[in-house]
Amino acid sequence: MGVLVTDGHWRKTLAVVRSLGRKGVHVTVGERTFLNTSFFSKYCSRRIVYPSPRRNPEEFIEFILKEIRKNHYECLFPMEEETLILVAKYRSEMSKYTYLLIPDLEKVEFVRDKGKLLRFAESHGIPIPKTIYSLENPEPDMVQGPAVIKPRISSGSFGIAYVKKREDLIALYQRVHERYPFPLIQDWIPDGGGTFGLSALFDETSNVKAAFVHKKLRTYPVQGGPSTLREGVEYPQIMELGISLLKSLDWVGVAMVEFKVDPRDGTPKLMEVNPRFWGSLHLAIISGIDFPYLILRMARKERFPPFLHYAV
Repeated sequence: MGVLVTDGHWRKTLAVVRSLGRKGVHVTVGERTFLNTSFFSKYCSRRIVYPSPRRNPEEFIEFILKEIRKNHYECLFPMEEETLILVAKYRSEMSKYTYLLIPDLEKVEFVRDKGKLLRFAESHGIPIPKTIYSLENPEPDMVQGPAVIKPRISSGSFGIAYVKKREDLIALYQRVHERYPFPLIQDWIPDGGGTFGLSALFDETSNVKAAFVHKKLRTYPVQGGPSTLREGVEYPQIMELGISLLKSLDWVGVAMVEFKVDPRDGTPKLMEVNPRFWGSLHLAIISGIDFPYLILRMARKERFPPFLHYAV
């Protein structure tokens, strides 16, 4: 029995290991190298080194399938996008041997494409920044003020370019386009309103089982990126918008929806959806929304009302 957690290097994985380990759950952690944070936790019961998901995806899948066939795990937690995508490809096969609460591959790929996601969100009444979707040749007149050029698919702050002057648009667009074809051009939302994340958990029929809102206090890089300090907050409008979007997508499992509040009109506007566990998972757990444990309870067929209230 016990659970299998991938990607032992990440701080969110350590949060899962600690959460479940403290409750007496036998936690097996996997990573492509022995030198990773979670292996050194006292709550890590067993350590396995698997083939690199990036360099050897087929060997990685073979390894995981063999592991879950041989050992009866109550639950499998794929923690990083790379491993999630690979596991999602073999979701039906893996689900025969363990509980796997994740969206199907098409859904994961859909929300990773910011162009598709933003169009979908806008059509379902979710506010988004003014966005230009697909261009062969951008013209400086297309932007009225500061703008952001964003890859359709990337994580963190990779590939983002800030357009401060109209005349810089074409050169910056071409630079991003070379590496990330046909990026989006968006109206830059000034700072001042705050950036927030709605983290949520949905069951197999897309009913919300838990939700948590945090505010980014500091990020790296400082002009916008993953948070390095954040706090739990109550923000009913963001909770409602995030849950509504994920429900419209018929979401299954966890996701984090990021919004930036536009100080010009006070409206939270959609930035992106992360289809996996997020970096600041530990904050939700210590605030009273223990996402990993709730998934394990679902694996055990336990019934519980949605967890939507927490300490801030």
